[in-house]
Amino acid sequence: MNRNDYCTTRSQAFVSPAPRRQQRSLAAGLIACCFASPVMAGEPVTLKEAYQDDFRMGVAIATHWLTEPHPELLKIVAEQFNAATPENLLKWQSVHPERDRYHFADADRFVDFAEQHGMRITGHTLVWHNQTPDWVFQGADGQPATREQVLATLREHIQTVVGRYRGRIAGWDVVNEAINDDGTLRDTPWRRILGDDYLEIAFRLAHEADPDAELYYNDYSLYLKDKARTASRLVRTMKRNDVRIDGIGMQGHWSLDYPPIEDIDRSIQSLSAAAGKVMISELDINVLPWPGDQIDADVARQAVGSPELDPYTQGLPAEKQAQLANRYTEVFELFVRHRDFIDRVTFWGLEDGASWHNNWPIKGRTAHSLLFDRNLRPKPAFDAVIAVGTRPNE
Repeated sequence: MNRNDYCTTRSQAFVSPAPRRQQRSLAAGLIACCFASPVMAGEPVTLKEAYQDDFRMGVAIATHWLTEPHPELLKIVAEQFNAATPENLLKWQSVHPERDRYHFADADRFVDFAEQHGMRITGHTLVWHNQTPDWVFQGADGQPATREQVLATLREHIQTVVGRYRGRIAGWDVVNEAINDDGTLRDTPWRRILGDDYLEIAFRLAHEADPDAELYYNDYSLYLKDKARTASRLVRTMKRNDVRIDGIGMQGHWSLDYPPIEDIDRSIQSLSAAAGKVMISELDINVLPWPGDQIDADVARQAVGSPELDPYTQGLPAEKQAQLANRYTEVFELFVRHRDFIDRVTFWGLEDGASWHNNWPIKGRTAHSLLFDRNLRPKPAFDAVIAVGTRPNE
């Protein structure tokens, strides 16, 4: 391999599955020959380049980014990331709003965009108790559906949606948020009608629809011991029953000081021991005060706002910017230490104006959770994440 060949391989490495950072010793030996590389010539390093030896860097893509003109935003997405998850457009109420009607136009745009830019696609999500139309659990007469009716509806939905993107969507969040924080199974219509084995049913149906797709369980607050223990048990049980499950999506809806980094560390270790592969599937760091005592990421939670709970309407002060950057540094240092098990880190949005924290758990607040501000300018947190990814091999 000559100098130019190596430099070309380096600049394109983010398109292929990322090698692990153990190979950086070789890269370090060759780096001097790569003075012609665009990165080495002083151009800014992107997120996907910074972590190309560790894991894929992903972003959740909102529907309106693709249906309305957002060229500057999409340019940043294409430059910075090599993995993509749809924020809402593949959830049931978006893609299958009525019994006899599917809406694939937005999902098709999303898949086309991601493919055009070499992004690995994760479908989100097939089975969830939220954003699922009421008709799914009703018969044609409007009465409560039987187990057989719901099972037939689920099978048809998964076969249609997963089957449409077979060979294009590489992995699916099959079941989302099925476990309570205390480790018990959540009481949902899926569980009440189909029984506790509805998770296995969904995974089997997804595998039938696309045998080559990876399949994941996804949930928030998996830093909690009881919740992580149940998730690990579910994975092990499915594997014993010959049900395909390839990994666990560990949502990262965290704050500046919670959860403790030690709890995240412990859970990554326990979840990877059960599943083999962990995705940090929905990462953002909330800087706003939390209303009440219970901290979670339940989308059904709503609280009453006040000026004290929305203190940064005119921008994030430098002190808070530094705290946010430090928190992102801390979690990415942890992710790199667990790079052998973490397959992907996906930010839940690109810029602060699109963060779900603007309207959850209090509507109308001013969030500052992500790496880019409302004017699409990289924040100190962006620089901090890049800095961790470009450190020499440890």
